[in-house]
Amino acid sequence: MTFASTLIARRTLMACALLTAAGVAQAQAQTVFRVTTIPEEAATEQMRKFGPIVKYLEQKLGMKVEFTPVSDYPAAVETLVNKNIDMAWLGGFTFVQAQNRSGGKIVPIAQREEDTKFQSVFIAKTNSGIKTLADLKGKQVSFGSQSSTSGHLMPRSFLLQAQIDPDKDFKRVAYSGAHDATIASVVSGKVEAAALDITVWNKFVKENRVDTKDVNVFYTTPGYFNYNWAVHADMPVALRDKVTKALLDIDPATPQGKEILDLNRATRYITTKVENYKGIETAARSAGLLK
Repeated sequence: MTFASTLIARRTLMACALLTAAGVAQAQAQTVFRVTTIPEEAATEQMRKFGPIVKYLEQKLGMKVEFTPVSDYPAAVETLVNKNIDMAWLGGFTFVQAQNRSGGKIVPIAQREEDTKFQSVFIAKTNSGIKTLADLKGKQVSFGSQSSTSGHLMPRSFLLQAQIDPDKDFKRVAYSGAHDATIASVVSGKVEAAALDITVWNKFVKENRVDTKDVNVFYTTPGYFNYNWAVHADMPVALRDKVTKALLDIDPATPQGKEILDLNRATRYITTKVENYKGIETAARSAGLLK
């Protein structure tokens, strides 16, 4: 080997060592892990719901975990795409939007077992005469957020499959912004019917926060993949693996695990993959909600 080639080899090794050291230092430098979620319910409920999982992740990751609420669904997408937070709880549609915005750089790491066969419900006043999807024609109907999977995209998709176009066939289309607000809009009579996340509806019924003699479900959709915890692909693999393991290890047999899972309306967390959300992407493109 010549002197020149030896010098080049040494410089290459030194550069690699410096890059490795920089990567390690960067990973060690992170002292705060930032989490957010789509605002599917009121901010106070979001804080109550995700408080225990934040404490659990602090224990497992050995660093401070901060929960930062965002104002709306698009904000949750943007904060993750721009790496202003480390992990987000996204709906199927917001995950697809984040993938689209980031050029495929968002990684789904875990979902609830329930998210493999999620459903939406349509509700109406029991004395409204609305018994089928066809009965919604000419009525005032509310969805949740425009970016909601269970509160807008999938209900709209199933309506279109039933040859019902909300923008043409409904008297008025409203967007409440969140599932709890959707229920309130029907209870108050602001709209005659609405679509929302089945788990939020079931929670309201279980907690006696809605009178099913007055407002109830008249249609339940087929199942589809929905929510997941997602991170940016630029997150160090070691940290991503550690977070994933922490989520999968949440044990319903322990008091802490049971509290976390009950609040998140889950039996357990399981692994997931990008391919699970291709159906959501197809539905979004078919409905003209994703370009």
